[in-house]
Amino acid sequence: MANNTPKISSSDHWDHSTSESFLEYYTRESLSPQTLERFSCVRDKALALLAEANGQTRTLEVVDIGCGAGTQCRLWAQAGHQVHGIDVNQALIEVARQRAKEEQLAITFDVGSATELPYDDRSMDVCLLPELLEHVADWQGCLDEAVRVLKPSGLLYLSTTNWLCPLQEEFTLPLYSWYPGFLKRHYERLAVSTRPEIANHATYPAVNWFSFYSLAAYLEERGLRSLDRFDMIDREEDLGGLKKMLIGLARAIAPLRFAGHILTPGTVIFALKQN
Repeated sequence: MANNTPKISSSDHWDHSTSESFLEYYTRESLSPQTLERFSCVRDKALALLAEANGQTRTLEVVDIGCGAGTQCRLWAQAGHQVHGIDVNQALIEVARQRAKEEQLAITFDVGSATELPYDDRSMDVCLLPELLEHVADWQGCLDEAVRVLKPSGLLYLSTTNWLCPLQEEFTLPLYSWYPGFLKRHYERLAVSTRPEIANHATYPAVNWFSFYSLAAYLEERGLRSLDRFDMIDREEDLGGLKKMLIGLARAIAPLRFAGHILTPGTVIFALKQN
């Protein structure tokens, strides 16, 4: 039997601190045209996929896990949905609350951990996990919590690291995603001690590296069907003849899809909960 009681625990063990450089960077970047365009695209693709899968559109319960300054939350609220945002970073949550207040958007923001979500089982239609999973040591617990609060036929969106691709933005070190594990651990220790600049002054630098295939297998065991970026590219988008042909080939031929993941920074998954 499902436990419908949300997890509540002391937040004393959470580190709410942040460096001034980190706060300034993410406060600024959260309003950049590129960020707004990317999150708007995620929202629109998610809504189209839900409408296709469930045959209807309605007001949705949405949670942005690791919401930062709340940009993605505001975009969903502007579209008329009921939105919740949660982040361990107290300073960024205060920025998110102020921006929502200025736009008169009724968004609920909480300071908390992705591994201890304060929401009931099966209470959310959409769970968003943008650029978070790589920073959470207990990434399995983070995903399990997202699956717990997601309704049947609900949608999980996540974006994270891609160890298959040599390009990445987490560390200012070339080809970092291909480094062996022991060398990654070495630089992770430096990033939180004497050389914070190599991880952009993040309080929680990336410690996990994934591929679409590994995450899709994990989610399948928990009743979710995963789609990658190639599945989600709209055939009607103005991609040009050559790009459309390459996308079609990647969809149809597994080795070409794999090659596409090697050439693409970051992992993106849209996953539908089957039960």
